[in-house]
Amino acid sequence: MGYSSSVYKSAADKLAERRLAAEKQADARRSEIYARDPRARELEQAIASCGTAAVRAVLNGGDVAAEMTKLKEKNLALQQELRALLVGYGYSENALEPQYACEKCNDTGYCEQQGRTVMCTCLKQQLVACACEEFNRIVPLQLSTFESFCLDYYSKSVDPATGIAPYYHMEKIEKFCKAYAQGFTPQAQSILMKGATGLGKTHLSLAIANEVIRRGYGVMYVSAPELVIKLERERFARDRDGDILETLTACDLLIIDDLGTENHSPYTDSQLYTLFNSRVLSHRPVIISTNLTMAQLEKDYSSRFVSRINGAAQKLDFLGKDLRIKRI
Repeated sequence: MGYSSSVYKSAADKLAERRLAAEKQADARRSEIYARDPRARELEQAIASCGTAAVRAVLNGGDVAAEMTKLKEKNLALQQELRALLVGYGYSENALEPQYACEKCNDTGYCEQQGRTVMCTCLKQQLVACACEEFNRIVPLQLSTFESFCLDYYSKSVDPATGIAPYYHMEKIEKFCKAYAQGFTPQAQSILMKGATGLGKTHLSLAIANEVIRRGYGVMYVSAPELVIKLERERFARDRDGDILETLTACDLLIIDDLGTENHSPYTDSQLYTLFNSRVLSHRPVIISTNLTMAQLEKDYSSRFVSRINGAAQKLDFLGKDLRIKRI
């Protein structure tokens, strides 16, 4: 995995905290159970002593097989008595063991698979979550909510050029975005928000992000110029921040803002297509906002890219006049 060292550390720290919490809870249960019935302590100590006795039997020689069989029977009987004691007091059979969140790796982040140690799914998920947190740290999500989106800046008069009143058109778009956010799943449809500068594309995309994050999904937001800079830096620098494409492909929802304002190169255009295509193939949604028309997108990128967007994304046309000027 190509995440930054800080993301790895954050993910490992969270798993370590989770593991430590499970072990502390197990210690607390053990103390509670010992206090209720000292026999539980005796049984645990007797079970442990069977293991020591087995080692001694091997070292001392003699009829090792017979001795091991006897010890195994004794151990099983002790375990059965301990389980019955725990259940009798209303605990689970394994109440003295830590209850780790991940049974595959016991919250270590690594497990055995076909004779080799591999990264556990739970650590991969934690890496994505931590990468999302790090990537979004500087994004002013709290400033862009559905509550703070104001339709009053849009005109209720019909625009002669389009035959549409921006207010009522944007009201429908706002409702669509709310429903999208509230019903979001990682297999949701992608969205292409297009329209002139200052019509609320960024605001509504971040409002969606707010709601989706609140519902527990991992969201990544990046502006197209920032993404291109990161891709170019990663291409040439050895001390790179991490595999940007891998991080952006793995999150539940990706938001790319201001597509078309970045500096173009064959490499970055290819990477942008690869990113979008990878997410489409894995059924993971992307929200793209742009000031460009479909014809301009095809001219600046490729017909292949625009065809992919056309086939995969719900297109939302933002209408009206620059809201930032109206607010002045």
